Amino acid sequence: MKKSLVLAMAMALGVTASAYAANPFSDVPAGHWAYDSISKLAAAGIIEGYGDDTFRGDRLMTRYEMAQIVAKALAKGANVDRLAAEFADELDALGVRVAALEKKSDNVKITGQVRWHYASDKRAGVKSHQHQLRTRLIFTGKVNDNWNYVTRIENRSDKTDYLGDENTAVQLAYLDGRLGGAKVMAGRWNLTRTPGGDVYDNRVDGVKVAYGDKVKFEGYYAKTATWGWKDHALGTTPLDVTKDKNGNVTGVKAKGYGKNAYGAKGYAWGVNASGQLGKNVTLYAGYDKFDRHHAKDWDNGIFDVGLTGKFGDFCLDAIYLKGSNDDQFENKTGFVVTAGYKGASFNKAGTWGLEAKYYNQGDATYVAHTMNGDPGLTGGFKGYKVAGYYALAKGMVAGVEYYDLKAKEGDEKNKTLWTELQVRF
Repeated sequence: MKKSLVLAMAMALGVTASAYAANPFSDVPAGHWAYDSISKLAAAGIIEGYGDDTFRGDRLMTRYEMAQIVAKALAKGANVDRLAAEFADELDALGVRVAALEKKSDNVKITGQVRWHYASDKRAGVKSHQHQLRTRLIFTGKVNDNWNYVTRIENRSDKTDYLGDENTAVQLAYLDGRLGGAKVMAGRWNLTRTPGGDVYDNRVDGVKVAYGDKVKFEGYYAKTATWGWKDHALGTTPLDVTKDKNGNVTGVKAKGYGKNAYGAKGYAWGVNASGQLGKNVTLYAGYDKFDRHHAKDWDNGIFDVGLTGKFGDFCLDAIYLKGSNDDQFENKTGFVVTAGYKGASFNKAGTWGLEAKYYNQGDATYVAHTMNGDPGLTGGFKGYKVAGYYALAKGMVAGVEYYDLKAKEGDEKNKTLWTELQVRF
């Protein structure tokens, strides 16, 4: 038992150590640093030692043994809320009800994410860059045994021109819980369609219901918070580029809300399913319908089917996409293939991972893409991404991503070098 833990447990009982004159353990002499605290814990019945009258304080305890000590301390009225929360599963296995803890402890958990990134972008021959700090605080409040309420507050501070432009907003606010055997989310949450977010990855206001384990079914109906490329991480929209007869760029301006640039809010609904094919392979399929607000003649349905698998340190994902809108989009099909090796974990320093991804997506196959590159190209885009990530320390991961994308129609190209450092706590 660690020194600090022995002292803390003894102090939690609220009785002076000198009240106990005798120590029952032969291997804890009177001059030992923990003599008074161990005497107190033994007299209170918190610790018992072994049958040969030894304490064996240099031996590492199991989590189960520690849970037994915490349970006894709780029974004596000790204020060990944090320890009880840490060993909640073991206490539950022991049949210990910690009602006092449930009443006294804070029922709101706060976690955070901080991301610094620098991006160098070359779009249609025009170079730009962005330097940004993003901070997120996530509050998870326990409503009852089945429901939580989650809120995410985000601050973005633009360092590109050192003017200090920034904004803060409540981005997510939703209930998350179970009704019978179904998992339900309702409110403003993040919709990620397909494993890599290749169809849509952004906030929505609505409800989602999921059911199943090895075979899962999910359905949702929502209002899309943003539409198209306007919420892209680089803050960019598609460009109209004018050139002279020699091919030199003479002007660049943002496109309007035409065929390839749509910024209005809208509505969406979708259904999808996934099932395990053996231990390491999953088959998935889905359909998502996006309707543009105040434009009843504009809608697009996107069908996807894919296969993902993990084989040792390697993982592979392949997906086929097809959009159904014939009027607004000319390229209705697409596919994406992703290969990964190992992975950087926020929980373990020194872990690392590599990723390569190939895109060939018509403009009818995505609405709000998850990538840190810029997919705002005429007719859709094709190209690749290569990336590497490394865990500098526990809770800290650095990453580098490079995107090389080309328009499906014309000769426009977008290239992005993205570097980032993420911290989670």
